[in-house]
Amino acid sequence: MAEASENPARTQEYVERDRACMGPTARIPYYDLVVDHARGALLYDVEGNEYIDLLAAATSANVGHSHPAVVEAICGQAQKVIQCSPAYFYHAPEVELVEKLAAIAPGDTPKKVVFGTSGSDANDAIIKFARAYTGRPYVVSFLGAYHGSTYGSMTLSALSLGMRRKMGPMLPGIYHIPYPDVQSAGVGHLSEPEQAEHFMRPLREMCETYLPADEIACIVMEPIAGDAGIIVPPQAYVDALTAFCRENGVLFAVDEINQGMGRTGKWWGIEQFGVEPDLMSVGKSLASGLPLSAIVGKADIMDSLSFPAHIFTTSGNPVCCAAALATIDVIEREGLLERGAQLGAYAKERFEDMAARHAIVGGVHGIGLNLGIDIVRPETGEKCALDALKVVYRAFEEGVVIICMAGSVLRFQPPLVIEREQLDRALDVLDRVIGEVEAGLVSDSIVPEGKGW
Repeated sequence: MAEASENPARTQEYVERDRACMGPTARIPYYDLVVDHARGALLYDVEGNEYIDLLAAATSANVGHSHPAVVEAICGQAQKVIQCSPAYFYHAPEVELVEKLAAIAPGDTPKKVVFGTSGSDANDAIIKFARAYTGRPYVVSFLGAYHGSTYGSMTLSALSLGMRRKMGPMLPGIYHIPYPDVQSAGVGHLSEPEQAEHFMRPLREMCETYLPADEIACIVMEPIAGDAGIIVPPQAYVDALTAFCRENGVLFAVDEINQGMGRTGKWWGIEQFGVEPDLMSVGKSLASGLPLSAIVGKADIMDSLSFPAHIFTTSGNPVCCAAALATIDVIEREGLLERGAQLGAYAKERFEDMAARHAIVGGVHGIGLNLGIDIVRPETGEKCALDALKVVYRAFEEGVVIICMAGSVLRFQPPLVIEREQLDRALDVLDRVIGEVEAGLVSDSIVPEGKGW
C-alpha cells in the first residue's frame, strides 16, 4: 500500500456527504473507499492508499483503469465533437464501431448493431426485437439471473427481492427456469447428458402444462451466470437448450454484459460453448466503463424494428464510441484474450491449492480471469456469508479490493492487464486472509452492520 496522507478524515467526510444526498438504492454498501485515481489494476483513494483491484469496476474496466490509449481516444474525440445524436446524423466512430462489433460477434451469420447507454437497456432491446421478429409474446430467463435495473431487464432478473419489492407489477410474459448450477443442485455425480436432462426438465414441463413452446419468443441466458456466483453450465445443457430453441422456433439470446469483452479468454462467453446466438447484449467494458451498450443480432432479426423503437439521445455518443474502438484495439493489440486465459488458468490453480489447504474454501469455478470462490462452513459445506465478508474486509485492510456475491462467493474479476506481480501479491493476501478467517483470528466486528449485497 502507498503511504497514507495526513488527513484520514477525508474519506469519512466524503462518505457522510454522499449519504446525506445519495439515495440508498444507488449503491451496494461494502467498505468506505473513496477513489481518487486509478491506473491499470491499481486504485488510489483520497488518502493516498494503494489497492489492487480484483473487481475491475464490476468488469467495466477489462483493459484496466485509464488505459493511455483509451484516454487518448476520449480526449481526441472530445476536442472534435462531444455529442452528435445518431438519431438524426452519422459520425465516423459510430460507423466504425458497428462494423467492428458485427465482425467480432460470434458466428458467420451477417450481424447488425443498435446502441444504448447501459446493459439494462440492451436487455430490454432483446425483449423488443425477439417479440417483434417472432410475433410471439413470451420470454424465458433464469432464476438467479441479473440483467439490469430497467423494467424489462429487472423482470428478466431473478436475483434479489430488493430489485422488485414495492415496484410491481413487472413486465408481463416473462418466465424463469433454474440455471444449470450442477454443484448447488447436487447432480455432480450424474453424466453431462443426465445433468442436461435434469435441468431441461423444468422447461419441458412448463411447455407441457402452461406455456406453449410455439408462443415463446426468446430464451435469454447468461453464458456464465455472473451474480449467481460465476457458474459455468454443462456443455451438454447449452447444446440441449439451443436444440430446443431451434426445434421450436425460439430465439436464443445471451447477456454478455458481464462475461463479454475478453473476460473468459475469448471475446464472448458463449464462444466457450461453440454456439452462435441470435441476439447478444453488450455493455460494461465495451467503452471501458463509459455509458455505452449495444445489442448485436442476426441482420434479419435486427431489421424487424424500425425507428424509433429503440433510440436514445445519447446512445452511440461519439466519445463513447471512440473509447470502445480504442478498447477493442487494446484487447487485440496487447493480446489480452490470450493473456486473460493464461492468467486465469494460473489463478484458478492457486485457488484450487487454497481449497486443498483451507477447509472454508468449498470450490472454485469459472473460466479465464473470471472466477468464483465458495466460502463455506467446513462441517456442513453450506454457504457462509459472514466468513466471506470477513475475507473481503480483511483483504481490504491489506490493500486488496474484492467483494462477494450469491451469499458467500468471492468475486474474482481483475482487469485483464493486471501484472503478474500484482496478481501474485493479491493471491498471497487472499491465501493468508482465508487462513486467518479459518483459524478464527478475524473478529465478526470487522464486518459493519448492513454491509454486502
